[in-house]
Amino acid sequence: MTETGVQKALLIPQLIVGLGNPEPKYDQTRHNIGFAAVDALSRSWKIPLAENRKFHGEYGEGMGPGGVKIRLLKPLTYMNRSGQAIQSVTSWYKLPPESVLVIYDEMDLPLGKTRLRLSGSAGGHNGMKSAIAHLGTEGFPRLRIGIGRPKGAASSKESGDNVSYVLGKFSATETQIMSLVLEFVVECVELCFKQGVEKAMNVCNSRTIQ
Repeated sequence: MTETGVQKALLIPQLIVGLGNPEPKYDQTRHNIGFAAVDALSRSWKIPLAENRKFHGEYGEGMGPGGVKIRLLKPLTYMNRSGQAIQSVTSWYKLPPESVLVIYDEMDLPLGKTRLRLSGSAGGHNGMKSAIAHLGTEGFPRLRIGIGRPKGAASSKESGDNVSYVLGKFSATETQIMSLVLEFVVECVELCFKQGVEKAMNVCNSRTIQ
């Protein structure tokens, strides 16, 4: 008797969250690239964002590529309490954790590199620590955007040099690269809708923007 293969359901995001800090002094900083990514998606899909107190963030919903219902969120809780905002949306709409795609900065990836994963640890990122704690699992997709490290910096993410680096702004050259990276991020997220997260990983993890 042969076992019939059951086709695995595609993992399609329903909520896309960009991590960052809310005050104007954090605008355009490396740590806020998740906010910039959600802003880019908002513009591309014409889904306006507005402050939503119930969700502790800037929130918008509309139709993504292919007519998929999509929700966008920028938590306004500060980075280390991002999970509070994420959980408020998932609880309200009864969304499973695996339908949440979180976008954030990653020092362990060079500038111009992106990495899409189905799950994983926080890797020392306070926003992700909070997201994992509030969702109760590491099993949700994430798209990390490389910001690199300051030259000669220690590998520990908690060092003073690293903190000032992630809270610093991109140079003019880096800003040009990051604008191209954000275009690519929109492309990657759209692939997640069309092909599922797992297939989108092949494209998103293979290209370096220079």
